[in-house]
Parts: sequence; structure tokens; C-alpha cells
Amino acid sequence: MARIEDIANKLNISKGTVSKALNGAPDVSETLRKAVLETAVELGYSRSMRKRGAKQLCLFIENMTCEEPSDFGYDIVTGFRKVAEPAGFVVCVVPLDEQIQKSISYDEYMLQNNYVAAFFLGLSLADPWLHQLQTSHTPAVLLDNYIRANPSTCYVGVDNSEGMDLAVAHLKEQGHRRIGYLSGGLGSYVNQQRYSAFFHALRKHNLPDNHSLAGSDYYFSECLQKHLPALLEQKVTAIVCSHDLLAHTVMIHCQEMGLRIPEDLSIIGFDDLPLCAYTQPTMTTIRQDRTQLGKSAFYALSSLLADVPISTLLLHARLMVRHSSGKAPQ
Repeated sequence: MARIEDIANKLNISKGTVSKALNGAPDVSETLRKAVLETAVELGYSRSMRKRGAKQLCLFIENMTCEEPSDFGYDIVTGFRKVAEPAGFVVCVVPLDEQIQKSISYDEYMLQNNYVAAFFLGLSLADPWLHQLQTSHTPAVLLDNYIRANPSTCYVGVDNSEGMDLAVAHLKEQGHRRIGYLSGGLGSYVNQQRYSAFFHALRKHNLPDNHSLAGSDYYFSECLQKHLPALLEQKVTAIVCSHDLLAHTVMIHCQEMGLRIPEDLSIIGFDDLPLCAYTQPTMTTIRQDRTQLGKSAFYALSSLLADVPISTLLLHARLMVRHSSGKAPQ
């Protein structure tokens, strides 16, 4: 593990100059500061290796809303802060975009801003930092994203395989034998996992598993205009959706088409957003406890900061049976 002395020796400057550069002192030039940061990253130095210093955690948010209680990320952020702040950490919530990621590397950003570790919400598979996290040294926990073979990272989320099995098992018990699936775009790790888990659940329960029974797209309009009609033409009696917002949109569209929910078609969502208790009819869904996800992310970060290389932390899923699912039509 690199020390300040190692950085100083590499650049032939004093330890004091390195320390000032790392802490953003105004009397260090931008050129030298950048050289110090790049060398620190190259040598594997990180804030977490310091015995003293600010205990700041960065919570990066991208492709996700978290301002209102009804937003998916709200409870996750709340849960994280509920355990991090009493433990003596300052939590800084930072909106993340591609421009930031292209302007500076992840490790350099963390050093520059005095963060010891990070929790990522909403990273996509195309994000530059997701690739950098494969070799980074700064502890990072990612919601619904898995980094292989880097002991400085951990994946937290709900057990998607368990969730899809619960949904399919419930529908089979209700007499459904032909079940379809609608998903958001497969450019995210979690959507890929749920897509695969759905077909695994079909095979486990000896149900038809032809891939024509699934459709995915980044745009709801494509799911409604292209993939939903294709499923209905195949006489599906139930549809599982990759998340609640899509399930709600499908439910409304089907009702506008004259289909009764659940008498003609059962619909199941995933996540258990607050809206599920207020849809018409109320929505059957797979619940992931987002407050506990946030807390789990901090526990995982604590392990990484203590040099315990935890890889994956999954919460159990829970089936919330409401009124959008019922017996298969005769």
C-alpha cells in the first residue's frame, strides 16, 4: 500500500507538498496537483489508508430520482444515511454524469475531494467509471452492479432470482401456464439479471420458456406498441414486468384496450414502489426493502474499509400479493 512518502519520492518533492496537493491547498499549482493525484492513483494510494483525516463518504446518483418519498432512490439514500452518519461519517450526495466521468478518473476524483469510499446508485454498463472500478483501489459499493475480481468493490441488491421465482410460482398456483415478460432496456446489469431470472423460473416450474414470450426496450411506447401485442397474440394470461412503473403503464394500457385486470390478464411488477398500493387495481409486486438496501450498502462499505473483501450482499425478495393478479381465465 502506497504512502505519502512513496508519492513524494516518485515525484522528487516533499511530503508536505504531496499532502497539500492531496488536500487542495491554494499554493500548489494545478499541474503539480494533477501530477500528485495521478501518481497517487498509479501507486495505489487512497484516503482509506490514512490513519486520520476526514471521514467523508460519497453517494453518487445517476439515472435515478431520490428527492421525493415516492422516488425509487429516496429510501435507499435515507437508509444509508441512517447508519452512516451515527457512525461518524459525513455523507455527500453527488449527482453523477458522463461529463464528470470523462474529465477525471474515479480514484483521482475521490482523492481530490477527500472521500474515503463511495456508494453508487444507477450506474449503467456504458459508464466510464464502471470500467475503471475493475482496477480501482478506493472502496466502492454498487447497487445492482457487479465488478468481478476487485476486492475493493461490492455488489448490493435484492435476490432477483428469488424474486422472479416467487412471481412465477404465484402465477402457476393461480393456474397460469403461459406467462410473458416485459422489461426496460437490457443495457443495465439489473435488467439483464431479471431477464435471465425470469426464464430460469419458467424452466424451474416446467412452463413454456420460448424467448418470444419476452420483450424489452428503453421506451415504454415500444413495449406497449410492439412487445405487448406480441405477447397477447401468444395467448399469455399473465405478464411479469421488470419494474413497477412499467407494470403500471402496461396495466393502464390494457384497461384502455378493454382487458380486465386480473380477470383477463394478471400483471405483476417488481420493486414495490409506494404507488403499488394505490393503482387500480392495487398491484401485486416483488418487494425489495430499499431502506434496508441503503443500510446494507453502508455495512458493505464498512467491511471494505476494514479490508474485508465482501463481494456480494443480497437481500431476500418478498412477494406482495394484491389485486392485479388472480386466477387464470378459463
